Amino acid sequence: LGLSMIYGFARQSDGHAKIYSEIGKGTTVKIYLPRYYGDALDCEDTADGFSVEHRAEYGETVLVIEDEAAVRHLVVEVLHDLGYRTVEAIDGPSGLKILQSTKPIDLLITDIGLPGLNGRQVADAARLVRPGLKILFMTGYAIANGVLEPGMQMITKPFAVDALATRARDMIGGK
Repeated sequence: LGLSMIYGFARQSDGHAKIYSEIGKGTTVKIYLPRYYGDALDCEDTADGFSVEHRAEYGETVLVIEDEAAVRHLVVEVLHDLGYRTVEAIDGPSGLKILQSTKPIDLLITDIGLPGLNGRQVADAARLVRPGLKILFMTGYAIANGVLEPGMQMITKPFAVDALATRARDMIGGK
């Protein structure tokens, strides 16, 4: 998944990645990104690359359940940059415990392939106590099993951060 994320990031940035590996010596990953020729002031105005439409409106809270630390931290960082409050869980049981609490959660973003309880099991159990909860499933696999109920959507890893930002805003905004 790590190499997939690197490749996805490079491709979404109109760049590419080169990987060189030698047994007993290690691996080198080089990411080539296009040079920016604009004004430095232009960069500061849109430092995080998100428009007003992507941003949280009222500091909404998003629960992110992901067992892969790098992916979880990336998602949380993007959401923070957009003005969302975030809560993190590393597996299904700990995420479900948060969902069964009184903590306000406006959106659940969960990996499907979680240890303990998978993302769909967490979502189904969460909907028993939070019937209208919006749920965004993340998956690294091209799957088509199960039907998504109203208020549920899926995004495939690796995904562009702007796609995540748009999906989160659209789902929360559709209360």
